[in-house]
Amino acid sequence: MVEFATILFESRALGIEHRWIGGHDSKPLVVFLHEGLGSVAMWKDYPDQLCAAAGTRGLVYSRPGYGRSTRRPPGERWRPDFMHRQAFHVLPALLEALGVREPPFLFGHSDGGSIALLYAARFRAAGVIAVAPHIVVEEFGLASIREARTAYLEADLKAGLAKYHDDPDSAFWGWNDAWLDPAFASWSIEREIGTIACPLLAVQGVNDAYGTLEQVRGIARRVAQTRLLVLPECGHSPHREQPEALTREAAAFIHRRKETDA
Repeated sequence: MVEFATILFESRALGIEHRWIGGHDSKPLVVFLHEGLGSVAMWKDYPDQLCAAAGTRGLVYSRPGYGRSTRRPPGERWRPDFMHRQAFHVLPALLEALGVREPPFLFGHSDGGSIALLYAARFRAAGVIAVAPHIVVEEFGLASIREARTAYLEADLKAGLAKYHDDPDSAFWGWNDAWLDPAFASWSIEREIGTIACPLLAVQGVNDAYGTLEQVRGIARRVAQTRLLVLPECGHSPHREQPEALTREAAAFIHRRKETDA
């Protein structure tokens, strides 16, 4: 069941749609952080599958501007530090509002993977599973983001997103304008992630159209405890394209951490 929480961010009250998996028992918690065009609904049942396999409960939420959460105000452009603000302000505020006290596992996809890395670099986390994350901007990925803009304006991408967002323009232009802003070209979190102390699983498909494998390899160079999972015949969304392989490795990662804490 989808619920709503209210948080205060930049002097505004924001409604955040979220869904619990497994209730509020004592099992470890996995927080799911969606991609740049994602939402609670776009995850479909993958979070449920992973939580069942890993023996955890879950929290799935739509960031402001997405899904049924408070929409992006018309004309507001997200700054190049929008992922930092999500990691350092929005996510902590949501966890506090929901009464989450223990360090959670973070499962982030794409932009959500970057947000998970940034959160773990500043706050305590039980572990991070970063799926197709970005730590630098690559021209390779920007080309695909430009193609997405064409598909939104000229093809059926907008209609597809309308199934998952109350306001698809809020979600799409917030993400697309930010990534294609010339000021975003120098964005990098390479130095910041070096402070991550928790276990980390970095996952990427060989055929990812939004980033080269240098993204996850760069993480491994900077965070010594990183485990790499490179999936063949897989693109940008392993949880849709290779769900069994991803679930197997992610659940094993969580189990190892739980055994260490036992």
